Amino acid sequence: MVSNRRGTTDASTLTGWFKSSYSGGSNGECLEVARGHATVPVRDSKAADGPALMFSTQGWTRFVSAVKGGELSA
Repeated sequence: MVSNRRGTTDASTLTGWFKSSYSGGSNGECLEVARGHATVPVRDSKAADGPALMFSTQGWTRFVSAVKGGELSA
């Protein structure tokens, strides 16, 4: 696994992954987040052994707030 403070190349080496309850069964655009780490790992649910981004807890909170507030365009 290659890792740095912003990501890892093999997300399957991390534990505690969960998918948002807002993710639909037929939608292919789902993210998973892992609990229990010093940073907040985020990966594409379709690529469990692919890369993961690592957010600071403050960065992740700001990102989620921006999404909920409609501040990001599609």
